[in-house]
Amino acid sequence: MWAFGLTAVLSISLLAGCGGGGNGNGKAASSPDDGGKASGSSPAGSAAAGDSGSGSSGGAKKFAIVFKNTGNPYGEKMMEGFKKAIEEKGGEAILKAPDQPTAEAQIQMIEELISQKVDSIAIAGNDPDALQPALKKAMNAGIKVLSLDSAVNAQSRLVHVNQADPERIGRTLIQGVSEMIGGEGEIAILSATSQATNQNTWIEWMKKELEDAKYSKIKLVKVAYGDDLRDKSVSETEALLKSYPNLKGIIAPTTVGIAAAGKVLTDKGLKGKVMLTGLGLPSEMAEYIESGVCPWMYLWNPIDVGYLAGYAAEALVGGELAGKTGEKFSAGTLGEKEVVADGDGTQIMLGDPFKFDSSNIAEWKAVY
Repeated sequence: MWAFGLTAVLSISLLAGCGGGGNGNGKAASSPDDGGKASGSSPAGSAAAGDSGSGSSGGAKKFAIVFKNTGNPYGEKMMEGFKKAIEEKGGEAILKAPDQPTAEAQIQMIEELISQKVDSIAIAGNDPDALQPALKKAMNAGIKVLSLDSAVNAQSRLVHVNQADPERIGRTLIQGVSEMIGGEGEIAILSATSQATNQNTWIEWMKKELEDAKYSKIKLVKVAYGDDLRDKSVSETEALLKSYPNLKGIIAPTTVGIAAAGKVLTDKGLKGKVMLTGLGLPSEMAEYIESGVCPWMYLWNPIDVGYLAGYAAEALVGGELAGKTGEKFSAGTLGEKEVVADGDGTQIMLGDPFKFDSSNIAEWKAVY
């Protein structure tokens, strides 16, 4: 039924992959003390509490991750996985995220990290191009730069860690909503920010999938942006429902957006009238999947995305990896990974997205 077949083999591999925490039992590892939470804009905001000078205790290498913004459960899990990988290799993890999802706020953090003389920076970019001067400055200072989740341009990093094939994500989301609404009706997309590289790439593939004649009775009426902020995502969902009273489906390729949309549809009693799918955290979406407000959705394990980025950062700093096509390296419990082409740059692919529905959500909601 699905373009890339969510087979039993994939289920098994993802169950094993959730060991991105490294405990080997299919459960995601957690850090109860800090939960991988971001610290805001403080330069010392690290789970491994380094000082702001060039030398950390014991001479451990310093690996920073900069997410889009604080208060985002997806980002917190991603940073949790990054921290786990870094500590497995004896490094110091510095976890950072600004209060607001802007390029300007991330640039300030990059400058702070350059001053701290970190060994690497992994960043989920709020803008693909605006960060280039700051990231090039970091690389010129000898800092290994990579992006994850939301890519910066190829001139701004050595390699990108991609959660899944963008084409498969985009096409699958359209296939899913089409099945939910019977192949006919108005649909809308509730995205994150208008500059988010990953969101925009997925949306482009959604539009390409819609060009197929079999979707001739489906009309994309609006792409709305909730900026990965809960309250704004709620407001944007409400605005969609008001502006398009005949709306049949909403695709939210953002964990914040899909949870916000699920709440709005639930509160308004629109179960079965406006269908919802997208990319969500099982722990946040379980109630909406179990109630039928969201028949099914997709995601990968964000802990594994961060974990893979952590191992890639360590391989770059250790000289095992340069970010060139064809290179291979060991990514801990995720096994061997390969660097592949990505336009004019390179990337490391985690794997295919996974389908969550009423048959498996009870198992996964306790994982992440």
